[in-house]
Amino acid sequence: MKHIADGTILNNGITMPWFGLGTYKAEGEEVAKAVTTALELGYRSIDTAAVYGNEEEVGRSIAASGVARDELFVTTKVWNDDQGFDTTLSAFETSSRKLGLDVIDLYLIHWPGQSKYKETWRALERLYAEGRVRAIGVSNFQIHHLQELMKDSTIVPAVNQVELHPRFIQKELHAFCSEHQIQIEAWAPLMKGRLQENELLQSIAKKHGKTVAQVILRWEMQQGIVIIPKSVTSSRIKENSEIFDFELSAEELGSISGLDAGERIGTDPDKLLF
Repeated sequence: MKHIADGTILNNGITMPWFGLGTYKAEGEEVAKAVTTALELGYRSIDTAAVYGNEEEVGRSIAASGVARDELFVTTKVWNDDQGFDTTLSAFETSSRKLGLDVIDLYLIHWPGQSKYKETWRALERLYAEGRVRAIGVSNFQIHHLQELMKDSTIVPAVNQVELHPRFIQKELHAFCSEHQIQIEAWAPLMKGRLQENELLQSIAKKHGKTVAQVILRWEMQQGIVIIPKSVTSSRIKENSEIFDFELSAEELGSISGLDAGERIGTDPDKLLF
């Protein structure tokens, strides 16, 4: 974890960068500029989703960047309305066309819902077998969802993208995923800025000559968590990436983990039923 392009090896042998750009709620010229800025700064992982409504802009910025395709790692997700076998295959074709990419690096089921995710997963396995995706995974899956999915599947998810930050470390889920070689990836890794005034984080940040956001991101990465902080501000995109020149001590890692309060800021996956 010494360079922005360093990555973790997923359970199927491909490499995914530890660090990338999230694009949730970023649209139009704003997201296009953010992706362009990120790629210029050395980011090589971009995360989007069908429901974000920005796949076309993301794709255009990638195409215009001049960065070789094999250096990039692009993630998108199938939305809840499109879950099911045939509808997922169709949704993938739409996302692929909008992104301008024949092959997607990582394709995720966005939310588990109740039961459709098994048929959706079958479609992802088909796409993987056909070489349309390099890896398949899930997002917002709890332990029981993963257990149920793996009962009937032939491929173990490569990634589980979930809400994770110092106030919500998801210790049991992280342990389960590690046991099954499922890479944990954090969305909202900075808790949407709500930890800026935390005295412990401020103290650690001051010691290292870093910002609170940089300390949080470094903490997550040193926990073996892939991170995709979202920003559309050039200075913040740059700041978020400057976390490869320092390291937190074991004591600091432990004290930050001690901030856990089970405090979720997003939707509980067990309550988003469809």
